[in-house]
Amino acid sequence: MKNPLIEVCVDTLADAVHAESKGANRIELCSQLALDGLTPTLELTKNTLAALKIPVHVMIRSRAINFQYLPHEVEAMIETIHIYKNLGIKGIVFGALLADFTIDLPNIEKVAKAAEGLNFVFHKAIDLTPNPVVATQALATIKGITHILTSGGAPNAKEGSSIIRDMDNQSQHIKIIAAGNIKYYNLNEHIKLLGVNEYHGKRILGHHN
Repeated sequence: MKNPLIEVCVDTLADAVHAESKGANRIELCSQLALDGLTPTLELTKNTLAALKIPVHVMIRSRAINFQYLPHEVEAMIETIHIYKNLGIKGIVFGALLADFTIDLPNIEKVAKAAEGLNFVFHKAIDLTPNPVVATQALATIKGITHILTSGGAPNAKEGSSIIRDMDNQSQHIKIIAAGNIKYYNLNEHIKLLGVNEYHGKRILGHHN
């Protein structure tokens, strides 16, 4: 297998710069990582893009409660995508679910249209769905979804390993990004176990300064 792509999620400029210096291939930029990540501010996004050479994916998530969004919230997030797209981000990270925790396909399609030309990562909301493999198949029908970030519906990638492999088999053109307690000291173990090409974590390249 070719060298895997390593993505570090960060919520400060210092952590973004540090991750690049440690060899990260891509950044997922958020605010409020303690809340599993919300949309970063315009200022943080601009400063990060100016400071880094590696691609930046930006979390698009307006609130921390759940992944069910009202129409006006979706419109506001689409507006944010248009603004951030013009800054030069490489991708967005977004997910939306219906009340039964299945994928909110109509809103995902709307957002995918707004994000055209960017990578579109469907984030770990997929791990809340009744069946992440079925959810992967559904996402594969939507034009514009390029990646899925997942721990296989389990608390961590190791426990979700068989589901992650099944998702990878069913994902067609979509790249699976494995996440969930992947650290610098167990990264190689996960690469052997999962066999996907992309890996994500806060501490995947060691501790930040």
